Amino acid sequence: MTDAPPPAHGYASGRLNLPFVGIPTFGKRPYVADWSRIEADIAVLGAPFDFGTQFRAGARFGPRAVREASTLFSFGHAGAYDHEDDRTYLGADVRMVDLGDADIVHTDTAKSHANIREGVAAILRAGALPVVIGGDHSVNIPCIDAFEGQGNIHILQIDAHLDFVDERHGVRYGHGNPMRRAAEKPYVTGLTQVGIRNVSSTAKEGYDDARRMGSDILSVRQMRALGAEAVIARIPAGARVYVTLDIDGFCPSIAPGTGTPSHGGFLYYEVLEMLQALARRHEVVGIDLVEVAPDYDPTGATAILAAQILLNFLGFVFDARRERAGAAG
Repeated sequence: MTDAPPPAHGYASGRLNLPFVGIPTFGKRPYVADWSRIEADIAVLGAPFDFGTQFRAGARFGPRAVREASTLFSFGHAGAYDHEDDRTYLGADVRMVDLGDADIVHTDTAKSHANIREGVAAILRAGALPVVIGGDHSVNIPCIDAFEGQGNIHILQIDAHLDFVDERHGVRYGHGNPMRRAAEKPYVTGLTQVGIRNVSSTAKEGYDDARRMGSDILSVRQMRALGAEAVIARIPAGARVYVTLDIDGFCPSIAPGTGTPSHGGFLYYEVLEMLQALARRHEVVGIDLVEVAPDYDPTGATAILAAQILLNFLGFVFDARRERAGAAG
């Protein structure tokens, strides 16, 4: 006679539930198929769309790879204790679910993006924090579209590329366009674009337009000169912040599994410290992580990096929310 299956959250109940056992939902959290019945603080949505790529495709397999990698960090039966901060992150009080993937209709960008938008809108209607795993960076476009009517937001983009192309040969919704499309929204009050470097896919006029439309653009070297805290201090006080994290913002020495690698990128703690500073200073209202293309990294390290940065960031966000609630109460 075997032990009963573990409860929905995967907490200890007679089975060890090792990372390689069971169904790899994100963090081994419960799967919710009915998007009208989301009862959670965090809802994870896959957006396996990569028709917007201009070089190497393969990010359609990113959500699956990041979920698989996230099982490595699924031992948090009592939360994840960090001895540096003397904090337990993502304990049982934080309810996280996995909604599966938005439906992708091959060759149909408009329909695929509409399905992603509906997933994010369902999460927002439920009062949960949307976390979208791409897919190429064009999936950010429907994510930001879903925030219409949700109040003003500021976007923090961590990326190698500006992604501010207006139109190229009629293309307006590829992975080089999302920040331009975001800046056009009346409820997007500004962008902080960090990690932008080297020869880019956006021409000089795109940079001029970005600054004119409210972007603060920093390279990796400029970020290092300023430091993580000072970079986040540049975001206007009181801003509600949406974070879009392109995995090519990291150096390809640690994140080779991406379609458009660019050397000279961030290392892990540089990004982690910016995100921790952001969580302490601002309300984080949404997150997407994009451009993991696992076939270019047979070690799996890129997907592990993506899962690790997401789980740590979510821990920071909800720890900061608890701190603010305690101070207010």
